[in-house]
This record gives sequence, C-alpha cells and structure tokens, in this order.
Amino acid sequence: MSLLILVVDDEPDVELLFRQQFRHDLRAGRFVMEFARSASSALVRIADAGDVTLILILSDVNMPGMSGLELLPKAKSVRPDVPVIMITAYGDPDTKRRAMESGAEALLTKPIDFSALREEIDSRVGPAA
Repeated sequence: MSLLILVVDDEPDVELLFRQQFRHDLRAGRFVMEFARSASSALVRIADAGDVTLILILSDVNMPGMSGLELLPKAKSVRPDVPVIMITAYGDPDTKRRAMESGAEALLTKPIDFSALREEIDSRVGPAA
C-alpha cells in the first residue's frame, strides 16, 4: 500500500516545487504526493483515502474559500491519526497559536525549509513503512 502525503495549496507552483524537492523519494516509491488546490477538495480526498495510507497533510494557511486554519479541525475530525503541518508566509505568533490549538503538529514558514520538512517526513515514513 502506498504512503500518501497530501499537500493543500491554491498556488500551482507549489506542486512543481514539491515534486522537484522530493523527486528522488517519489521516483524510489518511498511515498506519493497528491496535491489539492482547495481545502474542500482536500477534505474529499482525506475522507476517501482508503486506497492509500495517509501519513501527513501539509496545508497552506491562506487560501481562498476555506482557509487552512478552517480545514485543520475538519481534517483532524475525519482523520485524527494523521498529522497536519501548516505552512504560511505569515509566521506571526497568533497564527502559530491558532494552528497549534487546532491540532497542527507544526507551523512552517515560507520560504519552506525543505531540510526541516524532510526530517518531518522521514520521521513518519520510517514508522509507517
């Protein structure tokens, strides 16, 4: 069964960036990454992830429609076992507090520190594999 990392971000460039950063892992089949351009489409995928082992959700905070902070408690209610890491360009203390209180594992700021993100992913792929 595949290990899935779901990335939720309305910016199309994010998919290219993540696929480039994790290209070796993706080619090797360590995990798969899927991309949702909205929180509502992410919720559908989260609820319908029976074909894979969902190991991590990475979500942007600021998105049109439903924000990442609004998505977070909904995702956690559907899949409380899956860690969610929030990503934001605005790492202010209030956003961090709200994310952590709603159940986020961590809050990463843009530009993303991909070595820190890789450590987060590796810590989950190892036990889940």
